[in-house]
Amino acid sequence: MDASTSANAGLEWVRDGKEFVLLSERDGWRQAYVISRDGKQRRLLTKDKSDIIARGPVDEPGGWFYYLASPTNATQRYLYRVRLDGKGDAERVTPADQPGTHSYEFSPDREWAFHTYSRFDKPPVIDLVRLSDHHSERILEANQEVRKRAEPLITRPTEFLKLDIGNGVVMDAWMIKPRDFDEKKKYPVFVFVYGEPHGQTVLDDWAGGQNHTMFHRMIADLGYLVVSMDGRGTPAPKGAAWRRAVYGSLGPLSTEEQAAGVKELGRTRSYVDSSRVGIWGWSGGGSNTLNAMFRKPDVYHVGIAVAPKPRPELYNAWFQEIFMRTPDVNPDGYRTAAAINYAEGLKGDLLIVHGTGETNTHLQITESLVDRLIELGKRFDYMAYPNRDHGLREGKGTAVHLRMLMTRYLIDHLPAGPR
Repeated sequence: MDASTSANAGLEWVRDGKEFVLLSERDGWRQAYVISRDGKQRRLLTKDKSDIIARGPVDEPGGWFYYLASPTNATQRYLYRVRLDGKGDAERVTPADQPGTHSYEFSPDREWAFHTYSRFDKPPVIDLVRLSDHHSERILEANQEVRKRAEPLITRPTEFLKLDIGNGVVMDAWMIKPRDFDEKKKYPVFVFVYGEPHGQTVLDDWAGGQNHTMFHRMIADLGYLVVSMDGRGTPAPKGAAWRRAVYGSLGPLSTEEQAAGVKELGRTRSYVDSSRVGIWGWSGGGSNTLNAMFRKPDVYHVGIAVAPKPRPELYNAWFQEIFMRTPDVNPDGYRTAAAINYAEGLKGDLLIVHGTGETNTHLQITESLVDRLIELGKRFDYMAYPNRDHGLREGKGTAVHLRMLMTRYLIDHLPAGPR
């Protein structure tokens, strides 16, 4: 399972209940099949070796199955359709001159759709399109005010990269550079990590994967290279093997591949200062930040872990057991996933942030790590926001206070600017 599973689960009946459309990864890719009610006949609709990102509706009168996909670029998404009778190749409905991320809300007759289009540096535009030829009937929301406010902050386009870390693994990444970037100088790196099956961070859409983009632009303009990378285990449309690679233990593989990505970045970009690397993340990204600081102390020098889960056996079973089964069945997987078991490796500067009103990554999980770090005599910093939940949104000024706290910590411990 991954972040798109809920959108892709189940089946849709066609031909008055004689057949149904089902998505399956039985051949290593998430593809669409039409299956007879008795299960004896199976017809593959999407024949390319690529993934359906999310299923769309069935247009039975027109004879089409709609879906979102991006066969050659895992950071984007487009609308496709394929005939229900399995004849012919899939057709891309989204125009080829609109690279980026597209989403659709379909009319009941499948004739029209509300269409939203954005890119990492371009706010979304919503229009009404006719599906037969993707003709834009009218703009519903151009987000002109957002564009006007964002334009001064987007001083140079975000760069999308591919990082080959060996063994056939190529990670997608993005990089935001300072507005006064000079490629002849070396800059500190600040990595934004999530790295778990719930979501990607490297997406060519306005949210940038996790809605921290404007914060990252501000950090970049202080004099940092802000980078994010998606390794195996993230729900990218790169095949079932990519997504299932972390099954059994969330943490170890992500830690290895993120560190390998940082090293590859330093090897291939002369302006990257590998002696000054920071990392931060929230929730699962906070856990991966801890793992990075504990397991790769020679790669990362500063870490900010927000609302982490350093002990997966105490986290929500509905999530953890999907990917790791139960602690009784898989004790080694839980042991190697738990950042707390590697706390003795901490060398750099670490800030842990948590809300005391947490209903997701409960406070006790993080405070057991705090106790462990104290026991080990490790130097670290800890900020607890009273009665705040997982999103740390409650209370006047909390969001700004958190961002300023992170910014000050980064500047104090990983000074900005080129060398």
